[in-house]
This record gives sequence, C-alpha cells and structure tokens, in this order.
Amino acid sequence: MPTTINHTLTALKKYWGYDSFLNLQQEAIECVLENRDSIVVLPTGGGKSICFQAPALQMEGMAVVVSPLISLMKDQVDSLVFNGISAKSLNSSLGMDEQWEIEQEMLSGKLKILYVSPERLVTSTFRDLLKRANVSFFAIDEAHCISAWGHDFRPEYKALGSLKKIFPNTAVHAYTATATKLVRNDIAAALNLSSPEILTGKYDRPNLIYSVKRAVTRMSQVCAVIDR
Repeated sequence: MPTTINHTLTALKKYWGYDSFLNLQQEAIECVLENRDSIVVLPTGGGKSICFQAPALQMEGMAVVVSPLISLMKDQVDSLVFNGISAKSLNSSLGMDEQWEIEQEMLSGKLKILYVSPERLVTSTFRDLLKRANVSFFAIDEAHCISAWGHDFRPEYKALGSLKKIFPNTAVHAYTATATKLVRNDIAAALNLSSPEILTGKYDRPNLIYSVKRAVTRMSQVCAVIDR
C-alpha cells in the first residue's frame, strides 16, 4: 500500500502526540513522500524537523539528515530515541567501535534516520557505504549554510551538490529558518535540485511581543523583568 499523508498523520500522533500539522508541514511532507526535491523555509518553532522526521518513518529505507553541529545532532537524536524512533548520528566524538556498530545498523536496515555532518557525507568512503544502504532521501538542515549570501556560510556544504549526481533517483530536501529569495535560489543551484517545490512560511508570531523602555533605574528594571 502506498504511503499517504494519513499514514504520516498517524505517526505524528503516535510518536509526537500531535493531532494535526502546523502551517506548510503537510505540503513539505508530501514533497518527501512523493520524492520531489524541496526547499522549506519555516521560522524557528515552525516544526521543520517534523517535515522530514515524520515521513522518514513511513518510507522504506533510511533518511540521511545533514546537520552542521554535533550538539544539534545530539539534541535531535536524543529526542527521537526518547520517542521510540530508531535514530543515530555518526560524528567525530564517537569511537571506532561505535562508528562500526552504527555502520552495521545502516546496512542491516535497522536505522530509520541517520544524522551526519557535511564533512563526513562528502567523503568517498562514506558515500560508498551509503550506496550499499537503502537511502530514502536526503534532508539538509540549516540549509542557509550552503549559500555564500547566507548568514552562516559553511564551505563544506557546497560539496553537497554532488549528491544529485551520485544518487540521481533520491530526492534532496533543504530546510532553514532564514532564507531570502536570493539565498533560496542559491541553495537550489548549489544542490542541483530538480524543479524544487519552494515552501516559505509566514513570520508573523502573534505570541511574541516586542517593547522598548528607556533605562532609568537599570538594576531595578532588570529585577522587575526577572520577577515577572
């Protein structure tokens, strides 16, 4: 039976406890399920990770998520494992034995989600390993790092453009909270995406209020804020 958005909604409830999708999550998830390249721009707190984590559970094989920092990988993996999802990260903090065990899980099909750094993903040894595994799709997190016009450019991300050449039938999805039209176009070109669906969320946050007050009695004002 083909995977549908309803199957993913069931997984959303089972593993995350949510009854419905947030803005643009369903559209982003449909891109993953239909193997169509995409660029998803959602504000912090907009649920970007659900866009690739939830459909990964419904698809055959293992999703590969590219993340720039070990701390980010650990937070994501710890949360997934806590929810009962088979996820691991391969990074330089692991010993050789630990890395070997994860590689065996990749090849055996036990893993659903694997987090790696861009530096590891572009090595020929690791790519040869991925060719032997069943990769469902690639998710590039913090994708603004790809663009020289972005605020956190990482040269290593540029090499990810070769993924579409090595895995031509595997979709690549880019996710970020910050990307102007220029940056989005740069991401699509750098990753060699094929007619990607571009989904951009709204940044209106009615739950956030910004106010400015002149500092008169600075310490007492700061204490008042802390007390509230």
